[in-house]
Amino acid sequence: MGHAGAAAAAVRYLRSAGTPAPVEALPRPELRCVGEDERAPVDPAEFRRVLGSFATGVTVVTAPAADGEDGPAGFACQSFSSLSLDPPLVAFMVGRTSSTWPRIARAGVFCVNVLGAGQGELCRGFAVSGADKFAGVAYDAAPASGAPRLAGTLAWIDCTIHAVHTGGDHLIVVGRVDALGTGEAPDGPLIFHRGRFGRLD
Repeated sequence: MGHAGAAAAAVRYLRSAGTPAPVEALPRPELRCVGEDERAPVDPAEFRRVLGSFATGVTVVTAPAADGEDGPAGFACQSFSSLSLDPPLVAFMVGRTSSTWPRIARAGVFCVNVLGAGQGELCRGFAVSGADKFAGVAYDAAPASGAPRLAGTLAWIDCTIHAVHTGGDHLIVVGRVDALGTGEAPDGPLIFHRGRFGRLD
């Protein structure tokens, strides 16, 4: 599926879920493949190595079960950011091949759970594909979306999907914030840097 097809599919998911906020895919930029006689502009391994120098926080993005699904959805996400104060918007990035993203799109809502330094194992559980990620995980329902709000986190941000944009092999998901709050994690944020978890000293 091409970039435009991925964005259009995401929009169809959201519209079929009856999402109240307008959702439009942006027109894709002009792109071309690197020719066989050209050098790729950046080596993928070098790209990962250098960008791994940028330390990020770690989140788990969750969504309630949509109609016909057995349980809620969730995945570990370090590509999360605040985006706008007025209106209040946040964004996260998800791979176009993610099996969890279509479930979040169908729900039309999500909750971002900001993990604390002691929640590395929880993060690893949500990074696994195909498992029951919520087995043994304590959570309640976020107030606006009903998405799982995980226990013991630093913060939570409850959102409605506002827009979806294409970004190479990822989708950029923009959420309008409906509710948010801080949690009870006692030991600061969980940090991801150069492929490893850490904490602020």
